Formats: sequence, C-alpha cells, structure tokens
Amino acid sequence: MNPTNALRIDHIIVPLDGSQLAEVTLEPAIALASRLRARLTLLHVLERRAPATVHNERHLTGTADAETYLQGIAARFTAAGIAAEHHTHPNPEDDVAGSIAAHARELAASLLILCTHGHGGPRQWFTGSLAQRVIRQAEVPVLLVRPLAGTPLPFSPQVVLTALDGTAAGETILPAALALAGAFDAILHLVVTVPTLSTVSGDRAATALLTPSATTATLDIEAEAAATYVERVASRLRAVDLRMQTEVARGDAVRTVVELAARETPSLLAMATHGRGGFDALWAASVGSRVIGRASGPLLLVRPARHRGT
Repeated sequence: MNPTNALRIDHIIVPLDGSQLAEVTLEPAIALASRLRARLTLLHVLERRAPATVHNERHLTGTADAETYLQGIAARFTAAGIAAEHHTHPNPEDDVAGSIAAHARELAASLLILCTHGHGGPRQWFTGSLAQRVIRQAEVPVLLVRPLAGTPLPFSPQVVLTALDGTAAGETILPAALALAGAFDAILHLVVTVPTLSTVSGDRAATALLTPSATTATLDIEAEAAATYVERVASRLRAVDLRMQTEVARGDAVRTVVELAARETPSLLAMATHGRGGFDALWAASVGSRVIGRASGPLLLVRPARHRGT
C-alpha cells in the first residue's frame, strides 16, 4: 500500500471479554463506524482455564454466555443506528492474542480496537503485554484505548499526532493516520524526534560521553536532515484535503511524543512500532511498550510486515 494513500477502514473488530473495562472501546467504535460507514464485529475468544471473575469483574467463560452478552452489546450499536455483527470463538485458546490477530485476518478486518490494560494481576486480556502481542501479530492497525475514571469522553480527536522516524517502515502508519484524521477533520501533525546530547541512548550513549562536542554537532545535522525529511513527507500528502503541521522535536523519543500528545488534547497518537533504524533507532523494540505504558490518551499502532511476530 502506498503510505500516502488513506487506508480504507470498512470493517472494525472489537474484542470484548464481558467486563465494563473492555467496553471503553465501544464509544470509539461507534464514532468510527458512524463516520467511516464501516462494518462492526464484536468478538469474544474463549480463554482456556479462564476464571469466572477477576477483581470482581465479569469474565465470559462459556459460548452461550458470550453470545448473550455480545447480542446485548450489539443492541447498543443498533440504538445508535449502526449494525453490529458478533462472533464467539468457541474453542478455548491459550493464545488469545494470536486468535484475535487470526480473526482479523480471516474476517478481513481493517482495524482492531482494544482496551490497553486492566486492573493488573492474573487477568491478561487487556494488559499492555497482551496488546503488544496482538500488535506483533496483527496485519492491520490497532487502536488502543485507555480506560478513564468517570463518564467516558466522546472519541473525537482534533489532532492526529503521527510520529515518524525517517524510515519507510515508520511511514506504514500513514495510511491509518490519514484515514482517522480525515474521519474527524483533525489536524495531521507529523513529528520526528531527534535526541539531544543528554538524551542519547543505546550504543551511542558511550560515544556521546567521550566526544560530546562531536556528538552534539552530529545530532544537529540529524535534526536538519529530519526537518528536510518530514517536509518531504508532508509535500507528498499535499493532495490530501487535510490540515497538516510538521515538527522536529528534540529530546527523549518516548517522553517527547507522549507530552506532545497530552498537550494537544483531544489527540490521537499514531506510530509504527518496529526494530532499529532511522534517527537514533527511534522506535527500537522497547519504545512501543514504553509509549503504551505512559501515554494517557488513545494510541494508533501498526507493525510493519517484516517486523511482525518479533
């Protein structure tokens, strides 16, 4: 797919486990299905040896129970004027994440919506680690929604903050980011982060300590290259009828994009998560998990094909 073309999101899958926690995904699902005129499928994958309750929250453990629950949730969508199908995977699975990713492939989904985490403890359905396992295997973008205390806020991002790293793999997030920005008439804010001397990490940290002046000069050159790069990406997107901003930020990659997303509330943080490459290995393996752990708002993530399963 050309990264400068918007993704056609015509089928959204929403995995649910019966808890109110997981239902935080319903508001975004309704908003997206309505704006994109997409089909919706509510999914439950039976978990092998699943507890009946965890932390006093409901956990679906049988096919009949799951079907009844999903039918009730589907009625909420019908009330909102949106048709929702539902599907229960009847064979208990140890690898729930793998089953979710497989269903996305089999049902030709174009987007998955998941809750990012639960209350902790033994429940693993919506922990950050499960979300990451889904992302590692899914062939479609994943929208992660974090539960909030109190009344759920409407899902209506005004800015889609799209983090790039100078690589083609990093640009695989663009089709999905364009689709959601277009759906909400949001600003597409393209940002590349280049470290400063004090935030250089990985293999370059030791070199930075030994040669601070040379490292600073090198990072300044990288910032100039990043500015050229992000403007080049924006120029390829000019044909898209969207408001756009570009920025080269300096500092720690995770802290920078998380703070930018929080500052631009209501926003959606979008990025590809993959292996090393680009400006100081911006999205090295640990970055995606750190962003999931720290971001307070919704996240749109995609894993490039050559990095799936790793």
